[in-house]
Amino acid sequence: MSNDNVLAHPNLANNKRRNTQMDERQKVRKTFEKDHSAVRTAPLFVNLGILGFAHGHVNAYCTRWRECPEMGINIVAGWDHDATRLEKAVTDYGVRPYTEADALLADPNVQAVIIAAETSLHADLVERAAAAGKAIVLQKPMALTLPEADRIVAAVERSGVPFTMAWQMRVDPQNMQIKALMQSGELGRVFMVRRRHGLSVHLWPNFEQMWHFNPALNRDIWVDDAAHAIDFILWLLGEPETVTAEIVSLHDPRVPMDNGIAVFRYPGGPLAEVSCSFVCPAMENTVEVIAEKGSIVQNYGDPPSCNVPRPAGACGLKWYTVAYKNWTCSDIPSPANHGERIAGLAGPLAEFLRGECPPIATVEEGRAALRMTLACYASVREGRRVRLDDPAIAQV
Repeated sequence: MSNDNVLAHPNLANNKRRNTQMDERQKVRKTFEKDHSAVRTAPLFVNLGILGFAHGHVNAYCTRWRECPEMGINIVAGWDHDATRLEKAVTDYGVRPYTEADALLADPNVQAVIIAAETSLHADLVERAAAAGKAIVLQKPMALTLPEADRIVAAVERSGVPFTMAWQMRVDPQNMQIKALMQSGELGRVFMVRRRHGLSVHLWPNFEQMWHFNPALNRDIWVDDAAHAIDFILWLLGEPETVTAEIVSLHDPRVPMDNGIAVFRYPGGPLAEVSCSFVCPAMENTVEVIAEKGSIVQNYGDPPSCNVPRPAGACGLKWYTVAYKNWTCSDIPSPANHGERIAGLAGPLAEFLRGECPPIATVEEGRAALRMTLACYASVREGRRVRLDDPAIAQV
């Protein structure tokens, strides 16, 4: 639906502007600054080291920081056990290369690190970075198992270093407006939330040879990428009571878990659904919220919807209220492609690293998102609804 076909009531337009201007991130920052009179001081520029370039999102942040020096992030050092990836990082970003992670962490000129190595290495690298006193940004997912996540939580709490997970959905402007609308009460009681998230990667030739499917380095695409949508639900609604999931391999048995649906149940509602397909060539809708007094629809929020042609002037986020019987289109534009959404995390990460705002997602929230993700595996394995406090999750 184009903007010209969307009717807006003046009161709704005012609410839209208010929600846009006073989004959740601004309110969180004000509360944080008010409640923390001794906010950690940080230099104008932060010298950053990269521990691993396996998770490709880190390249989007690094590119944006190199293009926007006013963000105050100097990428000065890099380590990777893969010599080819490390050599490319030296070429692309001019980092000082290290062949040992501990040598990078011993560099007094490095104040903070992004850990973007393969997921199986996360716990060990967080423990070492925390012991070295470095601020930490951790790429998703937090870990592969709950015991590994427990090690990360313990290391961060023991050292007291600043820590955040790198979840771009939490800082996406349209997503923040969705959350603001839900919390405003304008739509009344929320009954259902659905996040459809997908990729086409399982259709790529030789995808099964990537590190994502090496059991020594990762689990599969569900923990690796459905985790985004699951953390989105956690961010919107908090931790659920139970999950029921069906995750299967339908395209190529060498690349497991390519299609899945998980239903998260909250006592008294709402129901939340995460629907992920990683053999999805094209799509449009990404978020649906059904509430007592209206609905929210978001389009163009993931690669299959954002990276393919769309109608000119298409509305990316809109909401309907029964009071005015009209759709209101958000004035927040949809990015031209999904790479822009990922790169959009560079600014909030820079603010965190400079000590200007709290974590995007705390270490405990990282663990909670992993617990929700692993509960899906437990549900599939045991063929039943799984409570989030079920001991079976720790055995996945």
